[in-house]
Amino acid sequence: MGYPETAEGFMVHDHKKWTEFKKGEFKLKPFEDRDIDIAIECCGVCASDLHTINGGWGEAPLPLCVGHEVVGKAIKVGDAVKTIKVGDRVGVGAQIQADLTCNNCKADQENYCPNAVDTYGAPYKDGTLSQGGYASHIRAHEYFTFKIPDSIESSVAAPMLCAGLTVYSPLVRLGAGPGKKVAIVGLGGLGHFAVLWAVALGAEVTVLSHTPAKKDDALKMGAKHFVVTNEEGWEKDLNFTFDFILNTADAMHHFDMKKYFSILKVMGRFHTVGFGDHPIPTLMAQDFAPNGCYLGASHIGNRPEMLAMFELASKQNIKSWIEEIPISEEGCGKAVQRVSDNDVRYRFVLTKFDDAFGKRS
Repeated sequence: MGYPETAEGFMVHDHKKWTEFKKGEFKLKPFEDRDIDIAIECCGVCASDLHTINGGWGEAPLPLCVGHEVVGKAIKVGDAVKTIKVGDRVGVGAQIQADLTCNNCKADQENYCPNAVDTYGAPYKDGTLSQGGYASHIRAHEYFTFKIPDSIESSVAAPMLCAGLTVYSPLVRLGAGPGKKVAIVGLGGLGHFAVLWAVALGAEVTVLSHTPAKKDDALKMGAKHFVVTNEEGWEKDLNFTFDFILNTADAMHHFDMKKYFSILKVMGRFHTVGFGDHPIPTLMAQDFAPNGCYLGASHIGNRPEMLAMFELASKQNIKSWIEEIPISEEGCGKAVQRVSDNDVRYRFVLTKFDDAFGKRS
């Protein structure tokens, strides 16, 4: 049938064969007045893609085209669209729709809308399944489509749309800035953005990592200190040090949470955006008592935060640390396998979409 009724994408058909992508056609949702059609130029590879296709987060609807760090050109805009015009370079992150009428949406908390639609693997009201950005096209609501600043190249912008926002939002909401001491756990796709943003916001940043291998990179990103958590007694000299900890690693099931809690200031927060495949460690209520600390998590961010993040990146010339892989059946499989192996510094971006899908308009 073809666009505009359908799009092509690289899809996974079996959780047990999650590195096997096959190029296929899928249905696009009906076009509405605030929708924008995008011919995709590149797409970041997120750990969420991996956890979805391998079944780590439970069964997902298959076949599925993942990818929610999408950059491309707007080729069609609905009659009610005001912020984007045909020809604009735009991006879409991990959320593609919400009701925009509930109390959460009205309070700029649309990422917690009870009727939110994820960019892939979620049903629209007509029953169409949302499909992601390892594809020729994507159809997105205006509110979740963002014009990319001219100063940020597409492949650099793509990972900011999910990984960047996912850490930017809690950093800002928890008050990262001058005079604050922030610890970032893990230096991967999420973690490297957390360091870049926290430094740009003016905080003093310490990276906590299980290996010393990334110390030089952390310091180049602006971190002041680097602590190896596999070393015995790593926490002893850090008691009551940090205003908050932002965990970006999806390995909390391995953590001795008492040690992490001990390095927080009184009423400090351990906040996680690293969502693994296993339950977090069992905790007793009294584990929080020595400093009155809190444990929490968050889900992506809102539109104002996305816009502010891109403005910060543009003004301070902040760049994602990326590796590019041309999109293909083989390229998609290679990317997710290397993400699974933690073999990337620090974010993969699938590129050369014209070679895979041809020129699109």
